[in-house]
Amino acid sequence: MGRLDGQVVHITGAASGIGLACAQRFAAEGATVVGSDIGDLGTTGDPKSEPLTEFPGVELLECDVRDADRQAEVVAKIVADHGRLDAVVTAAGVAAGGPLHMMDIEEWQRGQDINLTGTMLSAKYALGPMMEQKSGSIVTVASVEGLEGCEGGSTYNAAKGGVVLLTKNLANDYGRAGIRANAVCPGFIKTPMFHGVVDAMPWADQIRDQHKLGRFGEPEEIASAALFLASADASFITGIALPVDGGYTAGHSYGLAEMWTN
Repeated sequence: MGRLDGQVVHITGAASGIGLACAQRFAAEGATVVGSDIGDLGTTGDPKSEPLTEFPGVELLECDVRDADRQAEVVAKIVADHGRLDAVVTAAGVAAGGPLHMMDIEEWQRGQDINLTGTMLSAKYALGPMMEQKSGSIVTVASVEGLEGCEGGSTYNAAKGGVVLLTKNLANDYGRAGIRANAVCPGFIKTPMFHGVVDAMPWADQIRDQHKLGRFGEPEEIASAALFLASADASFITGIALPVDGGYTAGHSYGLAEMWTN
């Protein structure tokens, strides 16, 4: 038996990266998974090399998370086809940032619209069927950059910090309706967005070394945490922001530990 047998799950950003890993893991655990993704743009905002395609065990729908009407349509289709909605994982997101004095308002707003407003809309439309059922789990994908500052983070940090507090607010507002809400806060994870940004950085090794395990994370490691939070194993957990970051937020490193670990 799977940990999500009989459950219906919507995963945004499901065509690549963390969203794809979540879709595959949740399906492997017995869930009926409906994924959505933008279809013509990748997670870095660049055109995808291939069109949006199905993958085994998961239905995939086209949806821009900024489009409130389309978000409502996707949830309505899920409920019409499957009768319920047990969990949503909000994995859609884009890289955005830079020094604030050099940032134009369009880039700032794009980061907010996709990373924060898109998350809000995904949760908003999931709440209707969940409130009728008196049960449900909302798992938002925030970031370690929503827990602490990062050089050049600006709009990304602001949006992901908003996701963390929005998630806590959801836990406050809907816990009495049987709905749990928790945030996963990944460290630097090897996704298409990661490779589009971090690979080009001359200080990538310094970023890696701030993860106390000495490596970047894998999408499947975030999927495992999201699965736990969505499952009955986390039935008394709501309102948390869980770092899944190889120790990135555990504290600062100056190289001292190398004296006794090498």
